[in-house]
Amino acid sequence: MKTNFKKFALGAVVMGASTLLLAGCGNSSKNESATKDNSSAKVSGNIKLWIDTEQKDTFTKIVKDFEKEYPDVKVDVKVGQSADAKKDVSKDPEKAADVFMLPHDQVGQMAEAGLLYKNTKYADEVKKNNITSAVEGATWKGDLYAYPYGVETQILYYNKSVLSEEDVKSWTGITTKGKMGTNFAEEGANYIFAPLFMSNGDVLFGKSGEDLKGTDFNNEKGIQVLDWIAKQKSNPGVVQSSSATAIAKLTSGETNAFLSGPWSKNDVKKALGDNMGVAAYPTVDFGNGEVPMKAFLGVKLFGVNQQTKHPLAAMALANYITGEKAQLTLFENHGIIPSNKADQEVQEVQDDAVAKAVLAMSDDEHSVVMPKLPEMVSFWPAMDALINDTYKGSIKADQYQAKLDKFVADISKETN
Repeated sequence: MKTNFKKFALGAVVMGASTLLLAGCGNSSKNESATKDNSSAKVSGNIKLWIDTEQKDTFTKIVKDFEKEYPDVKVDVKVGQSADAKKDVSKDPEKAADVFMLPHDQVGQMAEAGLLYKNTKYADEVKKNNITSAVEGATWKGDLYAYPYGVETQILYYNKSVLSEEDVKSWTGITTKGKMGTNFAEEGANYIFAPLFMSNGDVLFGKSGEDLKGTDFNNEKGIQVLDWIAKQKSNPGVVQSSSATAIAKLTSGETNAFLSGPWSKNDVKKALGDNMGVAAYPTVDFGNGEVPMKAFLGVKLFGVNQQTKHPLAAMALANYITGEKAQLTLFENHGIIPSNKADQEVQEVQDDAVAKAVLAMSDDEHSVVMPKLPEMVSFWPAMDALINDTYKGSIKADQYQAKLDKFVADISKETN
């Protein structure tokens, strides 16, 4: 199973907020009790870990090392977890794994549903060792709920035989000297182009990403973004490419640039060979000068089940398998870009072109942490419709304000 935040985001559209029905089943006193007298408490118990099938061998070795350090803990490693942690855990929380993978944009939903055990023992360590954006992704309403082990953003792949390093610094450079293959017209445009609004200075659910009434896309800056999107339909350097056709068009030479994430590295390498170039997103001009084009930043996490019978052992495992040594192993074996500060400085990471581009995209200037509000479930389809219809010309310029007003009003409603 390939796990990436584009898939997580699209999956959220169809999932709805069913797990919110579990809200209130969390036990905050249980969270607190596990931290009392931690210095003398024995870390023991038989616990279960859910992981991605593709990473079985790696995590099996990491867990063996963990069990050597914690001989009173036995870990049953189970593979086959789907990309939707909240769906898997909420089916039967008591039978679900003690520790499991989850994308950060599910933290809010799972915390509100009482499915996550707060990171009550290792919070300071996690905050100290990981980059700020990763910690933000693991946090909900001021409390650290999870354990980051990687970061992920979209980046730019390009054909070096057509485009130079200077060309790919700007959208204008790319689309003047070559052809950008990307999706404005179909499902999934939301994930790629919603951050354009933040690129132009707007905010989604407030600066914290947790303010339901904090979206301000319905202003002049938002109108400028829609105007820019509409103009791409007549831009000869833009070729509409769905996720299903993007690689084929890159291979044939119909396009020379492609916006995607680390998960596409091998496919692009196969398509372009030694001509594969990798860079951070280009700048864009909405009418006020060039600004960095932003992308959503996703944080890969492990969470602890609220219903675990062995919270100390579960927290110890989650912390260990997301630690500095484990993150570097995951990078070496699977190309997962570490969130650990020390790992990001390792020469092996610095020398990797994809990792370097993702790290460049991981700061506030180039990315925005995808909000964790449960109401994001309403955001995705509404944003797709807004981008698709604007690009196709179904929404006219004199309708931009009204459409943006409706969009903001719709996503600002509480999910029932």
